[in-house]
Amino acid sequence: AEDRFSSHAPFHFDLSILDLYVPLKHGASVHLIGEDLAQNPRRLPHFIAEQRITVWYSAPSILGMMAQFGKLDSNDSSSLRLVLFAGEVFPVKHLRLLVGLWSHPTYYNLYGPTETNVCTFAKIPTTIPDDRTEPYPIGPACSHCDDLVLDADNTPVADGEEGLLYMAGPSVFGGYWNRPEENASRFIERDGRRWYNTGDVVRKEPHEGYIYIGRRDRMVKRRGYRIELGEIETALYRHKKLREVGTIARAAQDGVKILAYVSAQTSERPSLVDLKAFSAQVLPSYMIPDSFIILERLPRTSTDKIDYQALTRSATQQTPVL
Repeated sequence: AEDRFSSHAPFHFDLSILDLYVPLKHGASVHLIGEDLAQNPRRLPHFIAEQRITVWYSAPSILGMMAQFGKLDSNDSSSLRLVLFAGEVFPVKHLRLLVGLWSHPTYYNLYGPTETNVCTFAKIPTTIPDDRTEPYPIGPACSHCDDLVLDADNTPVADGEEGLLYMAGPSVFGGYWNRPEENASRFIERDGRRWYNTGDVVRKEPHEGYIYIGRRDRMVKRRGYRIELGEIETALYRHKKLREVGTIARAAQDGVKILAYVSAQTSERPSLVDLKAFSAQVLPSYMIPDSFIILERLPRTSTDKIDYQALTRSATQQTPVL
């Protein structure tokens, strides 16, 4: 009852469900964050200190920006006991910076599409090795959810193998309103239960729970290889001068072309030659982007995720830089 929850997510974003209903159930207080403040990583640390926030929950992007620009070591964050994040992959270099500045809270990576809300969780260590580059797991299923991983033939896969994640349980929504074809494509009946296809490819490891591989609709075939575009982003985030990375694929006459949109950490931008050379060091040849486009900042959705649709629209309107 003494907890003080931030409410950073807009109400149309499913993260707001935890922000509002968990404190309501436990008699804690909710501290609303206005739209202007929510997008200001330099002012949010002061809000946390002033309101004595104990539980923070947001998309990773805003936490990463606070770590980079919010002067966290100059604001009192001693009240924080839980830092929760969900909605997109948290680049490890930004997460490492954050936990280095805020070492006292407990961190959890939460996962779940809007249709299920949070359905897996993973505790994040507060010491992240310098040589770690892979994002942390999304963890095992929550106690209120049942999970299932199936291959393309709807056969359960063994631990260590990849497959589509399905969820069942009381938090799974009833279906899409007046969209029977969509419902038929996203739900299956199995063992007398109705299971929702999240569209996310995962791999289950015995001691870590689920490893998030990526969206099925973000996977492309190129030169005979299956590529998860998120893997390219993870590799490029290792570049010290890059703050944001977003990749898209476009069909071309000679095959699939991969475009990487990036923004720089500082005014000192990496050169396109440098980006190509770095890509060759951290990626196999078939995954190296064909083009790099450097922006001041990548477009974001109203829920603080990289707006891949906006990047795709932009790609159809311009000639790639390299």
